[in-house]
Amino acid sequence: MSAPAREQELHVVGMTCEHCVAAVTEELSTLPGVEDVAVALVPGGTSTVTVSTTAPLDPAAVAAAVDEAGYALEG
Repeated sequence: MSAPAREQELHVVGMTCEHCVAAVTEELSTLPGVEDVAVALVPGGTSTVTVSTTAPLDPAAVAAAVDEAGYALEG
């Protein structure tokens, strides 16, 4: 039996298109425990990324994954 999913909301700046969404989704999906990534794209603004996981995410790993995709977390 798996642990219930948790959701973590991230705020990502610099995304402008569906290619951006795909890049961020791909990178975050590689993190341990990630089951789903949903993006509410705000072109040129701050997009909301909801990550469903089975365990808490390491903030440094999340920041590194978003950076690897070419974007940054807000703040």
